[in-house]
Amino acid sequence: MNLTPRQLDVIVAIRNYRHLHGVAPTMQELADQLGTSKVTIFEHVGALEKKRVLRRDKHKARSLEITSDELLPDEERATKLPLLGNIAAGSPIEAIENREELDLETMFHSKAGVYVLRVRGDSMIEDHLCDGDYVVIERRENARNGEQVVALLDTGEATLKRYYKEGGKIRLQPANRTMEPRIVSPDQMKVQGVVIGVLRSYA
Repeated sequence: MNLTPRQLDVIVAIRNYRHLHGVAPTMQELADQLGTSKVTIFEHVGALEKKRVLRRDKHKARSLEITSDELLPDEERATKLPLLGNIAAGSPIEAIENREELDLETMFHSKAGVYVLRVRGDSMIEDHLCDGDYVVIERRENARNGEQVVALLDTGEATLKRYYKEGGKIRLQPANRTMEPRIVSPDQMKVQGVVIGVLRSYA
């Protein structure tokens, strides 16, 4: 893409925000995320528009759109899964010894694409996910009953829960018997992806 490091930061931040929230960030949200001023963000966005990497409608607050088809550095190989942010959940999984080599590129391959979220909290403790674990997410907008999903609520909150469609409602079920499920209508949430793997570091 022939971008400066800071321009690349802007593109990555826009991509990550869109994946997690389903919409583009505003200029102010970008500035807050990157720890800079709104004026500086406008300058970067203008430069990216000239390079035809980014497009925006000046009359809409959330119109930023990445137009380049080139892969970002963290997307060039599936073994380098992009870390998009934190997701509410938590708890431990058993450590299983495996002397075989694991090819993450093959193991977590998906035509729709994959990314990683860091687990925060303990709402999924009985599914053996703990605070600090990394969940590998397949990009999907639909889910089957019982799958662990990244659910984006209309409040802007993203949460990791088990998905159940019951009648005209959706039950987002925590894997923690001390917590109550959240019942929402389909227009109050969107599925952003489905868990296909868990990574943990014991370092």
